[in-house]
Amino acid sequence: MHRWPWITVLMAVALAVFPVGQDFIYLAFFSGEQLSRNIAQPIFFTALAVVVLLVVLEWWVRRIIHKRRLEN
Repeated sequence: MHRWPWITVLMAVALAVFPVGQDFIYLAFFSGEQLSRNIAQPIFFTALAVVVLLVVLEWWVRRIIHKRRLEN
């Protein structure tokens, strides 16, 4: 059994590839308007922190499940 958090990583990549995700990344970093960047960057970094937390949580749960299966 693979213990790396493939579900969360796959979902994050899908969100980044979809047009809405690409538009948001553009607004956060490449927009010509400073106001758009100032609004979008904190939202982007908050979403990135949530994704990182979900990856760690999924990895931790998979690790626990793997250890329990080895005990039985």
